Amino acid sequence: MVKDNKKGHTYLQWTFALLANITLLAYGMECGWISPTTKILQSEASPTGYPLSDNMVSWIASAMSMSAIFGVSLYSYIADAFGRRIGIILIAIPEAISWIIKLSYSSTTTLIISRMFAGLAAGGCFNIVPMYVKEISQDDMRGVLGTLPMLLQTVGLLIMYIIGAYLSYFTVIWVVLSLPILTILLLPKAPESPAFLVNRGKINEAIETVAFLRGLEKDDKIVQSIVDSMKKEDEHFKTLPNISILSILKEHSWRHGLILCLFCFVFHGLNGSYAIMTYASTILISTGVKFDISPEIQTLSFPIVIIISALALAACVEKCGRKPLLVGSYLISACSMTAIAVMMVLQKQVIVVPSWLPVTTMMLAVAMYGGGISPLPYIIMTEMFSFQVRAKIVGMAVTFGWLMTFTLVTIYTPMCNAFGQFSPFVFYGAINFGGVIFTALFIPETKGKSEEEIFEILSKKKDTKTQNVI
Repeated sequence: MVKDNKKGHTYLQWTFALLANITLLAYGMECGWISPTTKILQSEASPTGYPLSDNMVSWIASAMSMSAIFGVSLYSYIADAFGRRIGIILIAIPEAISWIIKLSYSSTTTLIISRMFAGLAAGGCFNIVPMYVKEISQDDMRGVLGTLPMLLQTVGLLIMYIIGAYLSYFTVIWVVLSLPILTILLLPKAPESPAFLVNRGKINEAIETVAFLRGLEKDDKIVQSIVDSMKKEDEHFKTLPNISILSILKEHSWRHGLILCLFCFVFHGLNGSYAIMTYASTILISTGVKFDISPEIQTLSFPIVIIISALALAACVEKCGRKPLLVGSYLISACSMTAIAVMMVLQKQVIVVPSWLPVTTMMLAVAMYGGGISPLPYIIMTEMFSFQVRAKIVGMAVTFGWLMTFTLVTIYTPMCNAFGQFSPFVFYGAINFGGVIFTALFIPETKGKSEEEIFEILSKKKDTKTQNVI
């Protein structure tokens, strides 16, 4: 394949990647909605007409993650059957329905139903959007554009914390509802993934799309080379039987890649940063912090840190590569989690810890999550597989990732009660150190590599694969 990305332009790739990621912006706002809204729902002025109990709010909060697991499989099918662009539009529709339900009628039941619609959409957000962005991006743009999901999700979280604190309940809903409506109206003007067009035999349209996205002429050798590569790959896969989960497991390179992705999401999901963001106040008290942190500052600080770290990742991911950044993120996070556990033990021994140290350590762990551990596995995963199997493998990995996140939140309190407040952080430290070793030994560097080159790496035999992963 001809690799000359200095000709043409990239602004259309940025434009359509940002447009697709509006669904992640809306998802981030949905995630943050519970935090500022809980006080309203539990007040006498609750829009439900009665104050909700802690148990009711818990059901409303958890409904999204439960339905997201089912959304992943649904949207994997849609992506392969109807295309990535249609899939993103169909993500925006349940997002809009979720907010319309909140706007139309508020009760415990309808709020749970609205969150379940949001969960279905969430299952597709981390599935179809990264695939679409990867497939419209040239090789030297895949990394930086791949950071957009984490960035916009966190921006959405921050916006919700701000507007949730200062705007009325129904005004907030109107603001967020505008985002999926904007996506539904504008995304039909975006191009379909060139790989999907080739798969459907629309070669001329694929050539026009690649040329359009890169600002090149249709007969440019770069455009022809890219489409020819897609055609060869598609022709090869059409000679094979229908690709199923079983056939993926039988093919060595696909199975190898899937196993790598699943292990990657074990370390990603059990990293522990999500627990820090969920139980920040309790953790600070356990480490011996004596001063009170304003709730507003505390809730705003995490998304701000993640946004800064995600921007830093976008600036260096194409220079440094995926693998070194992921190894470094796990290593710093491992040290941070271990330090938090040590500070909790010292607190039990009545040894005073400087008040700034626990806060700084927690922020560092969250920064590594936002600037590496969360976005990089998605970037690597979408680069690792060809169009023909990408949706199925990404769907399985993302479903597994949701399960790991659910496990993380579920086991935190029982571990604290059974072994002490420090025990989850010993576990998180071990998980992150495991992530360092696993990533260094087994995860291939995908920066700047074509799908053919990555396929060759995944196809290596057991005795040679570890020396070819860099």
